[in-house]
Amino acid sequence: MKKLESLVAEKLLKISAIKLQPNNPFVWASGWNSPIYTDNRKTLSYPELRNFIKIELCRVIMENFTAPDAVAGVATGAIAQGALVADELGLPYVYVRSTPKDHGLENLIEGTLKPGQKVVVIEDLVSTGGSSLKAVEAIRNAGCEVVGMVAIFTYGFPVAVKRFNDAGVKLITLSNYNSMLEAAIDIDYIKNEDLETLKEWRKDPANWVHKSQAD
Repeated sequence: MKKLESLVAEKLLKISAIKLQPNNPFVWASGWNSPIYTDNRKTLSYPELRNFIKIELCRVIMENFTAPDAVAGVATGAIAQGALVADELGLPYVYVRSTPKDHGLENLIEGTLKPGQKVVVIEDLVSTGGSSLKAVEAIRNAGCEVVGMVAIFTYGFPVAVKRFNDAGVKLITLSNYNSMLEAAIDIDYIKNEDLETLKEWRKDPANWVHKSQAD
């Protein structure tokens, strides 16, 4: 039987929620060159996969976090998935904006949290961890305890691992970069020779340049 990490990665690859282009890199909004691009919002368009991810996120929460009082989704990618999880668990739901709304009540957190509540955070993707932990900070500033974060996928960058450790936040993901590489080989999405490119990028993504671009 396939491990959950590999199974999730395979499903994400098959619907192009994760795209790999080792020889034709993407350019991220940060300016980084990357052989991978991830958009887990695509899972919402596939009812069977959407439900599968919802159930697995709920299972991870129930197995790892004691009786959370509320669920928070991180805008924008995890708003819908967070709501699905909260509905399945029968818990109150909020989502956290990246920046406060520029009109009205200027909310950073949409919904109602009560001070002292234990909150589990849902994220679709963890890259450097910056935006994810800003959401954690907002929830803590509201007087609540963040019991942990559950995400669909992580690149596993060392900077993110350090940030989560420093912030005292337990992060559990359904899949990760290494499992995704294994799945991509298994389903012939990439060739063995592409692995080296993908592994090299992972070591220093901010400064990585594809060999064709360096010539």
